[in-house]
Amino acid sequence: MINTSPQLPSTVFSRPHPRCCHGRLPVPELPARSCSQMPRRKEVPALSSLCLQSLAQHMQSIWVKDYSENYLDEYQFRFVMGPFNDLAGSLVQDLIRLLAESRRLTRAALHLLLLPHLRELSLQPCPSLTSNAIGQLVTLRCKNLSSLDLHGCSRLSVDVLVDLAEGLPQLSRLGLAETQANVQVLSAVGSCCQRLQELDVSHCKKVSPRALRYLGYDPLAQSLCCPMLRILLARGLEPSGDGGMVAALAFLLLALPRLEFLAHSAVPDALHLLHGWQLHSTGDAEGFPSLEELTQGRGAAPGGPQLTLPLRRVEEVEEPALATIHAICPQVEEAGVWLGDNPGPAGGWELLCWGHLARLTLGCAGREGRVLAEVLPLAQSLGPRLQTLALHGFCCRDELSLAALLASCPNLQAFSTELHPPTDTDPDGEIPDEPSRWDTNLLPRGLPQLQSFSLTLVSTTGTFLARHGLALRATLASLLCHAPRLRTLRLLSVPFPLDSVFETVLAAPGSPLLELQELSLAESWVSSRTVWLLLASDSCLRRLDLSHCRDIHRRDYDSFLQAVRKQRLDLDITWE
Repeated sequence: MINTSPQLPSTVFSRPHPRCCHGRLPVPELPARSCSQMPRRKEVPALSSLCLQSLAQHMQSIWVKDYSENYLDEYQFRFVMGPFNDLAGSLVQDLIRLLAESRRLTRAALHLLLLPHLRELSLQPCPSLTSNAIGQLVTLRCKNLSSLDLHGCSRLSVDVLVDLAEGLPQLSRLGLAETQANVQVLSAVGSCCQRLQELDVSHCKKVSPRALRYLGYDPLAQSLCCPMLRILLARGLEPSGDGGMVAALAFLLLALPRLEFLAHSAVPDALHLLHGWQLHSTGDAEGFPSLEELTQGRGAAPGGPQLTLPLRRVEEVEEPALATIHAICPQVEEAGVWLGDNPGPAGGWELLCWGHLARLTLGCAGREGRVLAEVLPLAQSLGPRLQTLALHGFCCRDELSLAALLASCPNLQAFSTELHPPTDTDPDGEIPDEPSRWDTNLLPRGLPQLQSFSLTLVSTTGTFLARHGLALRATLASLLCHAPRLRTLRLLSVPFPLDSVFETVLAAPGSPLLELQELSLAESWVSSRTVWLLLASDSCLRRLDLSHCRDIHRRDYDSFLQAVRKQRLDLDITWE
């Protein structure tokens, strides 16, 4: 059972959870195929799933028991023979996750599953088991790893993290978030992991501005490093207080030739520093080239060729900085922008010059918020190119502005918005009559690519008028009838009755909502009638969230559960 090798020295090596029927504001998970029945009945588990379940059930009683009793604290072997040796690397990772989720993963079981043919390994599901001994075994056994995620594995010492970086030179993805990573670790990563494309050092308390510089330059070799690094996540790092972090980020932006995304709140400041040629005010770290030298290496100079960077994604950009960011990062495809209270087109006109922009998030940072209609000129210009659009903190003064906005973006794949009522409304105005059936032609072209839609109505600062309710529900009815690929739908805190909307949509020709898998109606005005319509309709619904729906009662929830069990539906219903 055990293959041995010469003995190796021991040193080498939020909110409360609601009740669920079984048991995410998610980026939509896109299933591989659609279905024709809704809700989907429980399927016979796939053979691979059954095999993994069987292995998980017998690991402890057979292989783990023998290994624990005879070999756990000995390091005289390379690997242990068992059925898991014949599993593809991806299935081994699935087995680790399955054991961790079921709380059956032990130190001995993890030892057994650190196999030489693994190409990807995530120890994030079991940080409490990931000790220095485990880290040493990974270095010894898993030489072919191209992806390693150690998120939250804070038990691993600096020395072990250095050994991992030096011993796994083929890594293209490395996750060190919330670990003990420091300057020694990042120095090893920079000098040894030349194939690295993605790195996460978020929330590492020991990562200093100087430590970050080692990812771009090796002082011993006096050469640039990590030439293939595209994504660097450095969120939540402690600011130095003397501008050192801004200078370090500017250094990385210049030193890493293929960097497409650098995640840190001070990146806009670093871009402003570079665009303004404020290179002498930062000071230079000893042993590293100056910002002037790196800028010259990119062929830019004051009064000469303009400095541009290959960033494809920027976030936490404030509205006044848009012109600067656009000038130095002309190839941006995804942007997150904070808007102030100044009136006028949201984002000014600088955003219109980003010819590659396809994913946009706009948030209102001011006290007053912005009117949704201000986004319309932007949407009409960028609309055909936009694939994802998120709008947060906007005021819905014009009841038809949401419909006009959606109509301007026909190729959206994901849309999310949080809307506030106007503060100067008259709640005693005339209340229009509600139609028996909604006209679904408000969006005649629809959104044929839309897969995720989220609408949240925040009523803490005022009240939505009845005319807003009519327009919003007409917009929803038309949208849902003309979004054939919709898979995730969230209508949160909607204070208007939604039953008639779903009645109209589910009675429409063409089987709308056929691919819908996740539906959240939390805190919205919906009754059990809508749920029964959904249970009887054609779709792929797997998750239904009815949390805090005031017209859904305990007896309704019990009836839903009974129907799910009786029909053996693969559907999770949440209610409280």
